Amino acid sequence: MSKVSRPAIFFDRDGVLNVDHGYVVDPAKLDWMPRAKEAVLRVNQHGFAAVVISNQSGVGRGMFDLADVDHFHSVMQAQLAEIGARLDAFYYCPHIAEAIHDEFRHPDHPDRKPNPGMILRAAKDLGLDLARSAMIGDRTSDMEAAKRAGIKGLLYRGEPLDDLVGALLG
Repeated sequence: MSKVSRPAIFFDRDGVLNVDHGYVVDPAKLDWMPRAKEAVLRVNQHGFAAVVISNQSGVGRGMFDLADVDHFHSVMQAQLAEIGARLDAFYYCPHIAEAIHDEFRHPDHPDRKPNPGMILRAAKDLGLDLARSAMIGDRTSDMEAAKRAGIKGLLYRGEPLDDLVGALLG
C-alpha cells in the first residue's frame, strides 16, 4: 500500500515570513511580516507541509555561519510554537559564485534560486505532491524557481500573509 503524499506551501523567508532587514540572522531582529505566523498555522491546519526555501548568501559571503542560520530558524520555530504552528522543514542555499570559502563557492548551484533544487529536494525528502503545491515569494527568482519546479508561484507584496494563504487554500 503506497502512502498518499501531501502538498506543500513553500515560503521564501526574508521578506515573506520575516521582515528583510538585510542578511537577517540575529534573533533580536526577527520581526514577522503581517500575520505570517497565522499563515503558517493555516497551512498546518489544512494538512499541507509548510517549508522554507531561502537563499542565504550571507554564509558564503562570510557574514555569518550555518550555525547562526540554524539558530535563527530554531527561534522562528519556538515563536511559531507559541500559537501552535510549525514549519516542517528549512532548506537554504549558502552557495554563491563569489563565496569567500571554497565550500560555498559555486557558479550556479542547483539549490540557489531561481534554480528549483531546494523545492525538488524537499519534495523528495518529505514525500510531497508538487502538483498540488505552491511557492510564496517576494522576488522574481522565487517565481522562477516555482516555475522550474512545476508548481504555482504567488508573488507576495506585503499584504497580511494569512489572507494570501487563505485565498490559496480556500
